[in-house]
Amino acid sequence: MIKYIASHIARFGLLMVAVAVVTFALVSLSPVDPLQANVGQAALLGMSEEKRAALAAYWGAGTPMHERFIAWFGGLLQGDLGTSLRYNMPVTEVIASRALNSLALMGVAWVVSGVLGFALGVVAALNEGRLVDRVVKGYCFVLAASPAFWIGLLLLMVFAVWLGWFPIGFSVPIGLSAADVTFADALRHMALPALTLSLVGVANVALHTRAKAVEVMASDYIRFARARGLSRRAAMARHGLRNLVLPAVTLQFAQVAEIFGGSVLVEEVFSYPGLGQAAVTAGLGGDVALLAGIALVSAAIVFAGNLAANLIYGLVDPRMRPTAPSRSGRARRAGAPSHGKGGQL
Repeated sequence: MIKYIASHIARFGLLMVAVAVVTFALVSLSPVDPLQANVGQAALLGMSEEKRAALAAYWGAGTPMHERFIAWFGGLLQGDLGTSLRYNMPVTEVIASRALNSLALMGVAWVVSGVLGFALGVVAALNEGRLVDRVVKGYCFVLAASPAFWIGLLLLMVFAVWLGWFPIGFSVPIGLSAADVTFADALRHMALPALTLSLVGVANVALHTRAKAVEVMASDYIRFARARGLSRRAAMARHGLRNLVLPAVTLQFAQVAEIFGGSVLVEEVFSYPGLGQAAVTAGLGGDVALLAGIALVSAAIVFAGNLAANLIYGLVDPRMRPTAPSRSGRARRAGAPSHGKGGQL
């Protein structure tokens, strides 16, 4: 198990290097002019040549890309992600101030979509071909084809604008100091963004769970349980659910990447100050250091989800645990003769 975890950590290091190189290159080669994007066209035209040159040197516009990357990567190895030119503060501080909001939002959406999707999938499978099954599938097909930002706009118009049940945006009430913000205020502002991500994530989980549950209900051991007098629900509860745990864990941890990607658009729709909104701001402003830092953090979150899924596999199903090769297997690979049965002529 130690070698298994060590190999994944090595892969994680290679992944971080690849993400850093690709992100830095894509942002540097983008057609976005950081001076015009952050200063404005009118203000840029009214500046003197000396002021433009000073700003270009500040943004690194005239420095070759490979020199900027070497300087940035050298700081990264020392734990310094650089300075965000858009927010005029260290990238680590920007990420730290917004990571809690994003992690809370994604955590709630991850749990709700997983539990609700699993329950809907099992209910649909138990009622295969009936009205409940058709309603669940239709609901999932509509959500799977709907963009997250579009669902967010609908929820915003209905529950925030028309009904007024929830605030229009932001993570805390406007005008209140940080000391006056209560936990209930934070939950109220997070409700609509979390609901949007949950509704989008439910579709894939429910459809995959239904497909696996239908296979389980058609298996021999469920038929044997039914022959002993158990109902469909009792047979699923006693014998079927345990066989749905492993696919459910696989799918649930695979949702981490999708939920993180959806949070970028959802945070922008609701003006929710998280990593997604900061990533959009950095991309539109050509803030290479901030966007690269957010890309590294997002890659680490997705990789951690996949690693956790692989480790949980071994706890759920012992057959999935990584095993070290036996001594006889190592001897055969090394070319040593076998001394078992039939080993001697």
